[in-house]
Amino acid sequence: MERTEVECCDFTHVHKDTVDKAQSCLPAEEELAELAGFFKVFGDVTRIKILCVLLQSEMCVCDLAQTLNMTQSAISHQLRMLKQMKLVTNRREGKTVFYSLADGHIKSIVNQGMEHIRE
Repeated sequence: MERTEVECCDFTHVHKDTVDKAQSCLPAEEELAELAGFFKVFGDVTRIKILCVLLQSEMCVCDLAQTLNMTQSAISHQLRMLKQMKLVTNRREGKTVFYSLADGHIKSIVNQGMEHIRE
């Protein structure tokens, strides 16, 4: 990855109106912490793989494990975190539990992320 230097102002001058406006628009600390936790979930390659697979179709843990060449236990562990963060949902059909993306927002986030890194 290419190193980019950050340019700074040559002298300190605070633009009070701009700062005040920005501060008034900042979400509450609790919301920011929740948002940071949400994006932290996307920081794991296995979870991203699961989300990418679920973009195509709902799947049971067995199918996910086979698709990603992982153990069911490893998949279940990641699904638990994805479910806690409300990124995936599940439904039971007899003895089988199928997982899918929780909503269209998740699909958009993954697709926009992929679009961004491919630019």
